[in-house]
Amino acid sequence: MSEPLSGQHWAEHEERGSFLLMRFTAWAVRRLGRRALAPLLYLIVFYFFLFGRSARQSARQYQQHLAEASGRADLRPTLRSVFGQFMSFADSLLDKLDVWNGRLGLEQIELHDPAGLRQQLRGARGQLLVGSHLGNLEVCRALAELGEKVQMNVLVHTRHAEHFNRLLGEAGASHLRLIQVSELDPAIMLQLSERLDRGEWLAIAGDRVPLHGGRRVTVDFLGHPADLPQGPWLLAGLLQCPLNLMFCLKQQGRYRVHLEPFAERIQWTRREREQVIRDWAQRYADRLGERCLNAPLQWFNFYPFWKQHDD
Repeated sequence: MSEPLSGQHWAEHEERGSFLLMRFTAWAVRRLGRRALAPLLYLIVFYFFLFGRSARQSARQYQQHLAEASGRADLRPTLRSVFGQFMSFADSLLDKLDVWNGRLGLEQIELHDPAGLRQQLRGARGQLLVGSHLGNLEVCRALAELGEKVQMNVLVHTRHAEHFNRLLGEAGASHLRLIQVSELDPAIMLQLSERLDRGEWLAIAGDRVPLHGGRRVTVDFLGHPADLPQGPWLLAGLLQCPLNLMFCLKQQGRYRVHLEPFAERIQWTRREREQVIRDWAQRYADRLGERCLNAPLQWFNFYPFWKQHDD
């Protein structure tokens, strides 16, 4: 959430902060705990609200787009609602402490899984989960670590994946691994295919484009053009695996994990590949917009999501 430098990609100014935050979190879990850390984290987030002009503008822009797209005047941004979005982020950070400290068990999570995807976690071949920065993705650890003990491979763009994995191990996460995916080269595709064949699952965020020239597609999101990564839809098509959606939203004080089947197979011919990928990315954007209405203040992309098109 730090203020980005002019023209800087979100990952360049977020990656270092995320790594330092996780190191701090790992230390804090061992030494302090949620009660002692709450005032400090709220103070830090309040600081970013006061001095993070770009983050405030991005939150306001998101709320305005959501209000216009839904036709709900009550969602129009106010100083209070923008501050509320920052405080929701602070609350999610505190919940991360509980996740890493093992205090968030499956009995504290409501799983909405009408299609029975949880039963498929122990299947012969793995599947692909697409999440977002709406809500708290850390809760997926509860599924991997506390639930079926299935190996969950989280695909990330960060260059410090191995450092994160070391910290994950220190925190006791043995069934969660981060894999750096900058380009879908043959070596990466072979590794991911082998992991699926071993029954492991892959997880990737569908709402942030990669740092260095990654493939992206422009869709309509909340009534305005925005760029989304092609990665999830390319992976599902190339690996020929089912693709599902996962949303981890905090509602009425409890986390509700929503698992939804999305695509049994994504297939294309060479001529139609771009259009097929665009169509699936648009369907995802539509579904993400609908889920935003379930938890309007839990959108945690504090950077100019629509900036390059709206200027």
